Amino acid sequence: MRNIPQVTKYLLIINIVMFLITMIVQPMGIDLTTILGLHFFKASHFHVYQLITYMFMHGGWMHIIMNMFMLWMFGMVIENVWGPKKFLFYYIVCGIGAGLCQELAQYGSYIINGLDAYQYVSMGGQPMPVDDYLNLMTTVGASGAIYAVLLAFGMLFPEERMFIIPIPIPIKAKWLVLGSVALELFYALGQPGDGVAHVAHLGGMLFGFVLIKYWQKHPYSGSGDFGMGKGSQFFDRMKNAWDRHSSHSSGTGKPKFHYRPNTESRRESDWDYNARKKAEQDEIDRILDKIRQSGYDSLTDEEKRKLFDQSKK
Repeated sequence: MRNIPQVTKYLLIINIVMFLITMIVQPMGIDLTTILGLHFFKASHFHVYQLITYMFMHGGWMHIIMNMFMLWMFGMVIENVWGPKKFLFYYIVCGIGAGLCQELAQYGSYIINGLDAYQYVSMGGQPMPVDDYLNLMTTVGASGAIYAVLLAFGMLFPEERMFIIPIPIPIKAKWLVLGSVALELFYALGQPGDGVAHVAHLGGMLFGFVLIKYWQKHPYSGSGDFGMGKGSQFFDRMKNAWDRHSSHSSGTGKPKFHYRPNTESRRESDWDYNARKKAEQDEIDRILDKIRQSGYDSLTDEEKRKLFDQSKK
């Protein structure tokens, strides 16, 4: 947990804690899904705050395990690139956007089925008031926001190769994202009523795409690295910043000597000081090259710590 960025870590904790609380209080007759899940806006149980709270509710163990795994896997990388504030803003906005898209899809179903003209519907051969039926249309889960994080990873690091079970060969992140979009479209159009909010998944990705494109066209100070064509350019800039920080340029752009500040201890000779700085720079270069080739998650805990410590200098 020490190596997980702040926002990603807290999102993981909040989701897991809320899921455990939901499981604990359910036998007591308290259904937090009814209170915090996102209801159809024409249902009596709908409240505006549910557009946020539904993201922290989950419908079962597999649901939360898969969502938290994806959040851990992709959220760590995106937060490290964008920073905590920008990442949290993106996550929440895309989650709300996913909920709005799901509401729109439910409204379309409401109109197509002409439910506004009925007081009762048939459920299992028994009449049910329409309002009770509408209250059953509840959405829970962080999937919409997490699919947006997946999209961000694919747009920032399109050439990164990943192993996806059960596919036996690595595939590039951009194809993973495109495949996810195609699959969600297929299920949304061809498998309605399967209990999965496919429209919410697509809605989160749609809002994420619009946000990233907007940031690319309207960069501003502190916005993070939104305008890069390839994710590896981010690491190139980190490497260049490190070179400027740790070396003195001779006019060719390549470091030759490291100059020790006057405030540093004189117990270390100039030769040893230069050798140590050169070794540190070589190690950071090696780590950045490893990220470009194999991705951030390929780093060991020690390599992540070194990169983090250097980013604070």
